[in-house]
Amino acid sequence: MLGMQRREFLAGMIATAAAPAAFADPQPKLGVDLFSLRSQGWDAIQFLDYCSKFGVQAIHFSEIRFLGSLEDEHVRKVSEHAARLGIEIEIGMRSICPTSSAFDAQAGTAEEQLLRVVRAATIAKSKMVRAFLGTSNDRLKGAPGSTKEPIESHIENAIRTLRNVRSQVMDAGLKVAIENHSGDMQARELKMLIEGAGKEFVGACFDSGNPCWTIEDPHLTLETLAPYVLTSHIRDSYLWNTDEGTAVRWVRMGEGNVQIGSLMKRYLELCPGKAMSLEVIVTGPRMFAWRKPEFWEGYRTVKAWEFSRFLDIASKGQPQPPPPSVPKQQTAQVEREDFEASMRWTRDFLKLG
Repeated sequence: MLGMQRREFLAGMIATAAAPAAFADPQPKLGVDLFSLRSQGWDAIQFLDYCSKFGVQAIHFSEIRFLGSLEDEHVRKVSEHAARLGIEIEIGMRSICPTSSAFDAQAGTAEEQLLRVVRAATIAKSKMVRAFLGTSNDRLKGAPGSTKEPIESHIENAIRTLRNVRSQVMDAGLKVAIENHSGDMQARELKMLIEGAGKEFVGACFDSGNPCWTIEDPHLTLETLAPYVLTSHIRDSYLWNTDEGTAVRWVRMGEGNVQIGSLMKRYLELCPGKAMSLEVIVTGPRMFAWRKPEFWEGYRTVKAWEFSRFLDIASKGQPQPPPPSVPKQQTAQVEREDFEASMRWTRDFLKLG
C-alpha cells in the first residue's frame, strides 16, 4: 500500500511540476538540500533524477559526499545533467573553522578545503559555496567532544580563514554562505562573523531548524540574517517546555508549532529569488536544560528578550512522543516517506499544484 501511494504521489508531482505557480509574487524558488536524503546511498545523478520528479528549481549538494567527487570532469558531468533537467546546483562543504570539533584536519587546511570547493562550484555554475563553523559542542565548553574554547574564539578563527581566501573567492565571482549550523551560532553571532569577514563575499545560509538548537526563535533568526541570506534550508520544529527546560523535535513540514508557513512567507518577502530548499530531518526530542545553572556556560551572551521569544513558542506546545524506532533496513524508506510528505505539504501550502 505504501509503495502504491508513493508511486501515485510521484506521478502527481510529475504531472504538476510544469504547472505555473499560483503563489503570489515573489514566486518561490523551491529546492532540496540533499541531507534530506542522506541515507539513500545514491550517486549525484540519481539524486538529481529523483529530485527532478518534484519540479524543484534548485538542488543543494550541501556536502561533498553527495556530489561524490570534486574532480573537474565529474563535476562537469553532474552540472550538465542538472542543466538538462532545468535544475540549478548549489555546492557546499562542512566546517571551515580549524578549531571546531567538526573540522576535518586530515583533508587539509581550512583554506585548502574551501578553495577546492570554490573550484568545483565554478565548474558547476553554483553561485556560492555553503560552509559552516561547527556544532553545539563548540559553544559548550567541557561538553563531550568540545574543543573547550568559547564560541567567540571559533568565530574569530572562521573569520581568519575567510579573509585568507577573500581574493580567490571574489575572483571566482562567488560568495561563501555560512550556515547557522547544528546549534553553533545564534543569528547575531553569525551576523558578526559575516561582517567581520566581509559581507562583500560572505553571506548566510539560513537554516530554519537550527535556531531551536540555540534556544532562539527562528523568526528572529530570519529577521536578523535576511540582509545577508544567499540560500536556505527549511525544516519544521515542535517545541514544548519541561521541568528541565525545553524539548525540541524536528518534524515533517506542517507538523511543528513554530508557524513554519508564516516563516516561509516572510522568507519570500525578505529574500526574493533565493532558494528555499527543504532539509527534512525527523528526530526525537532533544532537551535544552536551561533550568540548570551549568547550561548557561555556553549561552552567557543570550539576551533575555530574545530568549523570551523562544520560550513563548515552547509554552504553546504539548509533550510529544518520540518517533517510532525504525529498523536499520527501513531507514532509507522512512526517510523518503518523510521527505515526500514534507514536499507534498510544502507544494500545497505554496499552491504549486
